[in-house]
Amino acid sequence: MARHRFNNQPFDQINVTNLIDTLFFLLIIFMLTAPLLEYSMEVHPPANNADEIKPDENSKTVNVRANGKIFFENREVSVDELAAQLKTLRDSGKKYNFFLRADADLKYDTVIGVLRELRKAGFSDISLVTSAEE
Repeated sequence: MARHRFNNQPFDQINVTNLIDTLFFLLIIFMLTAPLLEYSMEVHPPANNADEIKPDENSKTVNVRANGKIFFENREVSVDELAAQLKTLRDSGKKYNFFLRADADLKYDTVIGVLRELRKAGFSDISLVTSAEE
């Protein structure tokens, strides 16, 4: 008669291989889907109800119309002319704050282009002007 020996000691280790495999699978899924969720979202920014701004002698205004034309201090300028005038203002040594007014129907990258020119010229005090809420 054959005798079978059974190990009656308790098994005190948990096999976590399946748990780790599942964790890595979920991590990969979240890494792939997170960027898609961020850019597929439809955005409707709310109207702004900010405090009224009071221009002073160090304030300059840049307007961008819906057709993309840029007006600096109520005079139409090109992007290159704007950059030259901003450089002249920077070299004057005075500190200026800028108000950027852009038409609501304007493309986003047009506004960013004007902001880029203001930042390249060394100005950091830039306010975006909006209309009041109704």
